[in-house]
Amino acid sequence: MSEPSVTRPRRWDKPFSLEAGSENEMTDTDVEELLQLTPFCQIDSSGFKRSLSLQEILKNDARIVGFDDGDIIVRRGDWGSSAFLILSGNVRVELERGESSLPDEILGRRHRRMKTLWESFSQLWRNHREAEVREVAEVSGARPAMNTRLTRGRTRIYLQEVSAVLDKYRTARLEPGHWFGELAALGRTSRVATVFSEGVSQLLEIRWQGIRDILRYDTHGGLKSYIEDAFRERALASFLRTDPLFQECSTELMQRIVEQAEFYTFGNYDSSRPFKELNSNPLRITETGEPVIIREGETPRGIVMIRSGLARISQRYYQGRRTVGYLSPGQVFGLEVIQSGMKASVSQPCQTQLSAIGHLNVVVIPKELVEEILEQQNTTGNNAVTEPPRLSPTCQTVKIDDEALLGQLIDRNYVQGTSLMVIDLDRCTRCDDCVRACATAHDNNPRFIRHGPVLNHFMVPSSCLHCVDPVCMIECPTGAIYRDLGQGDIVINDQTCIGCAQCASNCPFDAIRMVDIRDSRGNLIVDSKTHAPLTQATKCDLCIDQRTGPACERACPHDALFRVDMQDAVQVEEVFAR
Repeated sequence: MSEPSVTRPRRWDKPFSLEAGSENEMTDTDVEELLQLTPFCQIDSSGFKRSLSLQEILKNDARIVGFDDGDIIVRRGDWGSSAFLILSGNVRVELERGESSLPDEILGRRHRRMKTLWESFSQLWRNHREAEVREVAEVSGARPAMNTRLTRGRTRIYLQEVSAVLDKYRTARLEPGHWFGELAALGRTSRVATVFSEGVSQLLEIRWQGIRDILRYDTHGGLKSYIEDAFRERALASFLRTDPLFQECSTELMQRIVEQAEFYTFGNYDSSRPFKELNSNPLRITETGEPVIIREGETPRGIVMIRSGLARISQRYYQGRRTVGYLSPGQVFGLEVIQSGMKASVSQPCQTQLSAIGHLNVVVIPKELVEEILEQQNTTGNNAVTEPPRLSPTCQTVKIDDEALLGQLIDRNYVQGTSLMVIDLDRCTRCDDCVRACATAHDNNPRFIRHGPVLNHFMVPSSCLHCVDPVCMIECPTGAIYRDLGQGDIVINDQTCIGCAQCASNCPFDAIRMVDIRDSRGNLIVDSKTHAPLTQATKCDLCIDQRTGPACERACPHDALFRVDMQDAVQVEEVFAR
């Protein structure tokens, strides 16, 4: 009997313009018209492969999308994997941040409601008998929870009164020829502003795979220059001011820093180097593994500030290297070396080496400008040259005395966690109070499994880490899994989760589970056409509606369970030095 055979699937079997949310298939005529527009007309197409030409990229990785008045194109805080070029019409981008920005309710986000003291107490006996109970009206969409409408064959969130929004909130108009969304798509970061259509507009949406390939083969670097200029113009100053070093910078000096800052990218965006592969290298010779940013013994020509991704700090150890720390977004490498050089009046070499873990974006600030900042601060009495910088816990290099444990945490990618669950097995008596407390807080279904890898005497259970780089959010078609803007936690909106399981598939820690959902009588909720049970994604939400925070941590009678922000050097050292 011959075995069944199928044609191996290829990248462009289904073009972007044929995926859900598209209106029309991209044609050769559309592509030719796009090639006449900036920046595509400035791209040198001769550098592209024949099988991966610029025309084919635009035809298969891009689509033309129309929006009606008030349609929200991207929302602040959502995870983006595509960028937009305005072809016709106008769009508005919000300018304000914090309390003066567009409220969550009109952006279609779930209102964060905290349980009352009575509700928290009564959940001990008032929970449903069956787990994962939902209101049928919400699941079926019979009771809309937000401003949505079916437009151009797609359900979209929209602003009901655009004119009122324009009167009340500060926005800026973007006209044809403007790009937006490219920083989030390529930087693996959330959208920093909400953009909505003002009147009818038509946009080109291009997914990040297409942007990546254009950047890779465009020998003139036209699109790369555009994206870097956009970041330099729109966001670099705000990004730098998140570090204490730049907070007191004069406007004139900051302007020169913005002009002279250099951008570098290491690693592949779509194929982060497998951490197991790094771990299998007994000597950890990063020259053959991770891209080296600054070598040990080299005089730094500036400070390196992490924009996105993670970086490893290592030191020579006999014939190999050992990990002594790591850096996450917003943290800086090389400042202490420059300070030492200024104090000694001679340039000092780095005592450690910096290398990229997976995909990494960095900003390099030239040494001369850093010295000018330090001298300026020293003149104002801050003694910045002789005194170490006053850094917040999240700005310090993360180190642990047990370097073997630190290496395991990095190799297993646990350093991604902003709320990593850790159980000290020397204290844990396996009473399961943590699991029962989690179940009580989540309608009888615990959101984590008390089982996982053991590092020394610490267990890391199967629970959401609330990653710095939450790849689970990348392909959610409805934006149901998102970063809570209040605390930055990753949460799932039951009202918009369609049970596609894309987030569960993308999670590298198996921390998201698909569950059957039921009505208040305990009956399974099924699809009206197929009669198959409906499922939804569930995961740890850090007890977002509980007044006292994560129930698991609070319920542990032996002080054995912790939540650790792996970006907080002080917290990491306290927990893992126990």
